[in-house]
Amino acid sequence: MNNVGLAVMGAAYMGATMAVTPSNAATQTIFALSTAPGRAGVAVIRLSGPDAEPIALTLSGGAALPARRAVLRKLSRENEVIDEALVLYFPAPNSFTGEDVVELQCHGSHAVIEALSEALLALGLRQAQAGEFTRRAVENGRMDLTEAEGLMDLIDAQTTGQRRQALQQMDGHLRETYENWREGLLDALAQVEGEIDFADEADVPDALSHAAWPYLNQVAADIEAALKRADRGRAVRTGIDIAIIGAPNAGKSTLLNQLVGRDVAITSPQAGTTRDIVEAHMIIAGMPVTLSDTAGLRDAIDAIEAEGVRRALARAEDAHLRILLQRGETVKAPIEDGDIVVFNVKTPSNENEINALEGYGVDGLLTRLEAVIRDRFTGGEPAGLTRARHADCARRALSATQSAQTHLGIAPELVSEDIRAALRAIDELAGRADIEEVFDRIFSQFCVGK
Repeated sequence: MNNVGLAVMGAAYMGATMAVTPSNAATQTIFALSTAPGRAGVAVIRLSGPDAEPIALTLSGGAALPARRAVLRKLSRENEVIDEALVLYFPAPNSFTGEDVVELQCHGSHAVIEALSEALLALGLRQAQAGEFTRRAVENGRMDLTEAEGLMDLIDAQTTGQRRQALQQMDGHLRETYENWREGLLDALAQVEGEIDFADEADVPDALSHAAWPYLNQVAADIEAALKRADRGRAVRTGIDIAIIGAPNAGKSTLLNQLVGRDVAITSPQAGTTRDIVEAHMIIAGMPVTLSDTAGLRDAIDAIEAEGVRRALARAEDAHLRILLQRGETVKAPIEDGDIVVFNVKTPSNENEINALEGYGVDGLLTRLEAVIRDRFTGGEPAGLTRARHADCARRALSATQSAQTHLGIAPELVSEDIRAALRAIDELAGRADIEEVFDRIFSQFCVGK
């Protein structure tokens, strides 16, 4: 295979290493393999841009392509048939990118994909870079930036919970949230601007800006609530961390092995066997979960154990959920409301007891974990601030809104500027602001065909 075919096929899932072309290339017609590289029954090559339909007609040599209806055409170059394929034409603006889009559903052999790629390059098309199709969709108003991120999360989803959250974000649930913030801020700004612009008018009441208070108060409360829920959304997207903590020789490593169903941690009757963090991954309640076995919590007898205890406490502090395993003794541990405390005993008699060595009660513990995870992380809430970028924008919008509240009644001009700063932060969240570097960073993580 020559370099053209290798570039088109091999690059389709190497998006994280490629940069997206700046918007001055947006008028060019692009193409890429949109299905996974390698031998397959069917491959899809997508074209987008003003020359998509003319190029497809040049390849197929047939009559005009009907809109949104598949037609079977022979694709040829220089009188040589490359393949027989289904051709679908989506006219602008009712397409994924908002431009004219053509999809060629051809046979998925290396030879066919290579030949079609060479033909498209020869006809003047440019290979799409990572995320360029989706970037064009955002720039053409087909979706906002948060919906595009939801699409990327859906492509990367490995669990039911991740799929559901990604679909919610793709459907615009986060957009609805920040649009409500934006409307409230605009209402507040109208009140403040009324005092600034018409202060000398008799029919404009004094201190009109005080009417902005309810709007600002509601927006601030809504953003604060969204930020409090942000950890849940990010946990679903990246995984839920559960730390198993307790005194030395409480059976933590044995419990980890029982929960995951295989020996991942070394177990021994000797106290202090675990010195570092041992991780295992599993799916619980449709969510990706990382279980961490940690060093026993006690006054360390040497520097190595002291470091193990320090790491155990740090992991417990950072975890979304903790399982405190006890064997009769009382241990000082960073337990929070909603964490699970379980006792390792010889003969379990209730749901708070297990026999980690024999596995008695472990199924019941898994059932409790499923219930806690469903209640805390899959409560049916709409997708919220699922990324650090979202939370950063929301925090800046909140800070500016709170500053506006502070200046209210003192300096309307400052309130106006504060509100505009909050609106700019929301525009950045939506992708409406001039954030070329943010666009580059986000869309470079997409596969080339998306």
